[in-house]
Amino acid sequence: MGDAPVIERNRLLCYNKSEVIALTEMIKRINELAKKKREQGLTDEEQKEQKELYKKYLANFRSNMEKQLDNTDVEYPDGKVVPFKEAAKKNGKG
Repeated sequence: MGDAPVIERNRLLCYNKSEVIALTEMIKRINELAKKKREQGLTDEEQKEQKELYKKYLANFRSNMEKQLDNTDVEYPDGKVVPFKEAAKKNGKG
């Protein structure tokens, strides 16, 4: 495993308070709908709401993951440091 790259550093992303609250509320509502679906089922309107919330949540997750990877560097054993996406492309993963 001598030639395997190592993730060197990862800077945390900052979110403002309103984004955190909105995401927390979205997750709370997703969980409420999931519980109701298990216990008694959902109306057509609730099913549409659930689908839309899942879609928004996944889009948010993917966006945050993309930003996180944009701020991640890989250090190779020879000391060379490259952005994660460049290393992934080089290794056939991107």
